[in-house]
Amino acid sequence: MKKSLLTAALFGAVSMSAHAQSSVTLYGLIDAGLVYTNNQFGHSNWQEVSSSTQNTVFGLKGSEDLGGGLHAIFKLEQGFLLNNGAQAFSGDGFGSQAWVGLQSDPYGTLTFGRQFDVMNDLVGPLTAESNTWGGNMAAHPFENDNLAANSVVINNSVKYASPTYHGVTFETMYSFSNKAGNFANNRSYGFGLSYAQGPVNLAAGYLQLNGAGNGGGAVTSGDTSANFLAQRQRIWSLGGNYTYGPATVGLVWSHTQIDNASGVFSFGTGTYLGSDDASAGTLAGSLRLDNYEVNAKYALTPALSVSGAYTYTHGAYNGSSPGWNTGMLQTDYAISKRTDFYLEGVYQNVHGAPADSVLSHAMINTLSPSSSNTQVAVTVGMRHAF
Repeated sequence: MKKSLLTAALFGAVSMSAHAQSSVTLYGLIDAGLVYTNNQFGHSNWQEVSSSTQNTVFGLKGSEDLGGGLHAIFKLEQGFLLNNGAQAFSGDGFGSQAWVGLQSDPYGTLTFGRQFDVMNDLVGPLTAESNTWGGNMAAHPFENDNLAANSVVINNSVKYASPTYHGVTFETMYSFSNKAGNFANNRSYGFGLSYAQGPVNLAAGYLQLNGAGNGGGAVTSGDTSANFLAQRQRIWSLGGNYTYGPATVGLVWSHTQIDNASGVFSFGTGTYLGSDDASAGTLAGSLRLDNYEVNAKYALTPALSVSGAYTYTHGAYNGSSPGWNTGMLQTDYAISKRTDFYLEGVYQNVHGAPADSVLSHAMINTLSPSSSNTQVAVTVGMRHAF
């Protein structure tokens, strides 16, 4: 009898241990370098900066095996600026990501919290701006389509990601305003679909933001999570790339509709550029933007690569037709699996925008706006992942 009880107890302990297997990982990425810009508010500038290409972050992520192919998962991630230690999202303890959820091998993943949107998850990786070989500085004007490396993070969100079936993955999300009597103000929702099989990658998505920046809803302006302050922002995107040996070539299109806009944020200054900012002009009314990107990367050796991207952005704003030309070239050399050095140049020119509008000023992402319609920036930097 005693042997039977002991055997049962040991079997129970082993079973509990098997079902309680868990792991917690500390991780991060540091991106720092020097940037020369020919024009910021009318002056040339040398800067020591952080996150020119990839966001500088540290975080914790974990998983617990609940048995039967089910896992409890979480991620807590903070973005920061290496040069001064400041928070990337002002006032947020874990501004980059903060979520918890369940992952099922056969049924998919359901997560709750502050997360990246589904279009950023699936279409973003097909762009130069979301990758190490282009990154934040290569973003489309004003990061209008949220395809760069996770600059907009959405609060109060519930997201579902399907398992991958024959190369196809589906994601959808809904983000609450959390406002009594004002359910639709500052909420967000979207969906995305991707296909990856062999050398071919395709993806498409839709994202809508209602009243971004108002109060403590889905997207807030207090921590500069919002790109635009507007009544409504709708984004459609479609992209694909093809890999052949050491070469990858991609095409991306996105369409952004911004209704009743009142301003846009500059990621270089972290400040709102609206009617009270005489150096950048005003932004009011409806804005339509179509971004057409072609990008390419070529690995010369396993350690050395070159890449480039060109984006033409066509706009419609209060009877005008502004246009942007944005070009990027980068070379990167990895000295190990976790450490690399890069040299990147970005050029942007805007034409056709009203002279009294913020749109008439070139503004490479992460940098303060130019006083003219042209801006050129060159950065040399180092990245280290841990």
